[in-house]
Amino acid sequence: MSPRGPASLTHHTRQGDTTLVAVKIRLKRMGKIRAPHYRVVVVDSRKKRDGKVIEQVGKYHPKEEPSLIEVNSERAQYWLGVGAQPSEAVAAILKITGDWQKFKGLPGTEGTLKVKEPKRDKAEIFNEALKEAASEPKAEAVTKKSKKAEEKPAEDKAEEKTEAPAEAPAEDTAEKTDEPSEA
Repeated sequence: MSPRGPASLTHHTRQGDTTLVAVKIRLKRMGKIRAPHYRVVVVDSRKKRDGKVIEQVGKYHPKEEPSLIEVNSERAQYWLGVGAQPSEAVAAILKITGDWQKFKGLPGTEGTLKVKEPKRDKAEIFNEALKEAASEPKAEAVTKKSKKAEEKPAEDKAEEKTEAPAEAPAEDTAEKTDEPSEA
């Protein structure tokens, strides 16, 4: 066989031998067009971005405030230990969670992950509203007479007042126009 022929391209494996395959830890895009979220996955480097994965090790939701980052630290450490290479984006995520520092043996293994405040319990909110309502004086809660009934007589008086002054300025303007013509 020729060294340049197809026989040289084949890889002979014996039982127990494994071929070296580059494994990457990267993001798999999910979600809608303008609302993406990602899964942190371990995948063969030859696969497509959204192709079949070996294992999912975390989530990343960049549109939330603060961004949601969940990484299974134990599995990420395992895959980094067996040689999986993180993409640039995943390396940044692992630095935020502190997994990269833990793997490299660097200080700062607690990470810089910001955690969202836990959502308050509805029962707790309701009980606070009850306490506030109980502390308010009850005399003000009585309904007063509607303002519409009070305004009707006032409107009649206001109409009479507006009619009289409307005529007066017209006379004043006529007098004022006569005076400048005389001067």
